[in-house]
Amino acid sequence: MMPDPRFFETLPPVTLGELAQVTGSELGSADLAGITVNAVSILAKAGHGSIAFLTDKKFLLDLPGPPPTACFATAALADLLPVGCVGLITRYPHAAYANTANRLHRARLHREQQAVSASARLEADVQLGPGVIIGAGAQVGRGTTIGPNTVIGPGVTIGRDCAIGSGVAIGFSLIGDRVSIHSNAVIGEPGFGAAAGPKGIVDIPQLGRVILQDGVTIGAGSTIDRGAFEDTVIGENTKLDNLVHIAHNVRIGRNCVMAAYTGISGSVTIGDGCRFGGRAGVADHLTVGDGAQVGAGAAVLQSMPPGAIWSGMPARPVRQWLRETAWVSKSAAKNRTGATHD
Repeated sequence: MMPDPRFFETLPPVTLGELAQVTGSELGSADLAGITVNAVSILAKAGHGSIAFLTDKKFLLDLPGPPPTACFATAALADLLPVGCVGLITRYPHAAYANTANRLHRARLHREQQAVSASARLEADVQLGPGVIIGAGAQVGRGTTIGPNTVIGPGVTIGRDCAIGSGVAIGFSLIGDRVSIHSNAVIGEPGFGAAAGPKGIVDIPQLGRVILQDGVTIGAGSTIDRGAFEDTVIGENTKLDNLVHIAHNVRIGRNCVMAAYTGISGSVTIGDGCRFGGRAGVADHLTVGDGAQVGAGAAVLQSMPPGAIWSGMPARPVRQWLRETAWVSKSAAKNRTGATHD
């Protein structure tokens, strides 16, 4: 699976010999140096012509069928690679993947002198405030309004009857109808991805998208990161308050609400109808079941079952949290009453 060509240019293929040299990896045989790859991939999306990386043997379970043409792996994991997949041995598989991604894929940028690209397509009754920039190939649906100094990146699609505020930045995104994005929100910037390399920490290119379904509201100053390779998705009619952060690869269901300062870490899956109080947080790679509720200031550190109501830090069932809080309060009061004074 290639990154979406609306947002990323695919550069010429590269040989494994060149990649071995650039990344400091080792090929098992010089006869393999002439094999070419034309895309990076995660193992779950792998296929012929792609190159992936392996840092834990559990990720081999993600292989859907045909393996990638090649894979960066540590020496300890190289023997576990499937038949037909060429191993490039390195201490830094993730960093090598990052370097390869930069070699094979390049984000499209607005390089034209005119504010609204000649190749952008705007339907009837679109209203643009002063200073709006719209990139090449972008599409804006009928009846949508875009406030002053907002930037719509190349390839972005915005549906009909949307309201985009001032100073908004939108890139690498597909946006449905009747979506409201308030001032100074940022949609589609890179998610936080970094890995150790031989010369220090390197950024991991983020090659996914943001998808906002119909009726979504994004509050002022909120940030929605594009996916690392998968998409970040916010479901139909979900409402985000001001200053909410959604990290890469997050998938949020329909009709959810999140109060201000809520933070959702990478690769979290949230079901339909969930509610989050102000300053709630969820740790990465967890699942929050349908209809779950997270209290204000709660820190969710394990997956929540459907319909659960949790609060506290770390978050736990609300009745348990209330009992424990009451016990601590009573114990503290008893200690104060029973304390001796000089």
